[in-house]
Amino acid sequence: MARQNSSPEDRSVRLLKVGERVRHVLSELLARQQVHDDTISAHTVSVTEVRMSPDLRQAKVYIKSLLGADEDEVLKALQVNTAYFQREVAKRLGLKNAAKLQFRLDETFDEANRIELLLHDPRVRRDLDDMPDDD
Repeated sequence: MARQNSSPEDRSVRLLKVGERVRHVLSELLARQQVHDDTISAHTVSVTEVRMSPDLRQAKVYIKSLLGADEDEVLKALQVNTAYFQREVAKRLGLKNAAKLQFRLDETFDEANRIELLLHDPRVRRDLDDMPDDD
């Protein structure tokens, strides 16, 4: 039987799809508080993104705690319960091998906020207003 060659685009679409499915499973587990951990149950945690490695064996899971409250504690609790999450993801998605989950804080919101504050700084605003229009 001939082996089908897949293009890099096909592989990247597959990674995105699997990552999104993993994100949905993790979000559901957290929303329904199916993790028996007091720290996780006490916080609303959002899974913002999951990035899969090309071989689907590693997954970087980016999380954000509601209002950024106690993010370090939440991250630590998620890392303690990683084995549970890996088993549940593998079981619910029907995967042969469970991807190794690596929980990380999503800092994109903080970075966007920092840029927004910079753009509203009076000195930056003055410089932007002084720029000639290219119309």
